[in-house]
Amino acid sequence: VIQLWDYRMGTQLERFEELDGPVRGIHFHSTQPLFVSGGDDYKIKVWNYKQKRCLFTLLGHLDYIRTVQFHHEYPWVISASDDQTIRIWNWQSRSCIAVLTGHNHYVMCASFHPTEDLVVSASLDQTVRVWDISGLKKKTMTPNKEEGLPRVGADLLGTGDAVVKHVLEGHERGVNWAAFHQTFPLIVSGAATERA
Repeated sequence: VIQLWDYRMGTQLERFEELDGPVRGIHFHSTQPLFVSGGDDYKIKVWNYKQKRCLFTLLGHLDYIRTVQFHHEYPWVISASDDQTIRIWNWQSRSCIAVLTGHNHYVMCASFHPTEDLVVSASLDQTVRVWDISGLKKKTMTPNKEEGLPRVGADLLGTGDAVVKHVLEGHERGVNWAAFHQTFPLIVSGAATERA
């Protein structure tokens, strides 16, 4: 179940139940009345909270979805899954535009950098990966801020559009979360610890 709240008033505004399992990740769009969700039903759903309904569902993951996030500029959603992949979707064309592979265990989170063409991911394979998505950006679209519509390139699924730039190793257990700093070239990551 997804619930929309007015936290200042402490009141529930809406309840969304068009789901086939627990929700693990959810994220608001920065400028439109949308949010995206992902969960144990392997589905990514884009919702309009003013219309109070699910607009559409994106299918492609083969296991639980851990996190979802809208891109700050482009009509993209990123998702991380227990199927060991990260996917980038164009939510306007409702299509998967990239599948990032390389992790060999559940991908617990993935997120876009706030200003650069990078993605960070964390996995139970004990690594944090930084992905360069500048090739994907150049190949698939140019933003049209006036209309909010992308100009899509001819080949959306070509190779080399998203490549691993750095593999950060050092955790002794699976990595549950990683996040970029807003301005500095820093990533913070968190993992489980050994218990005595």
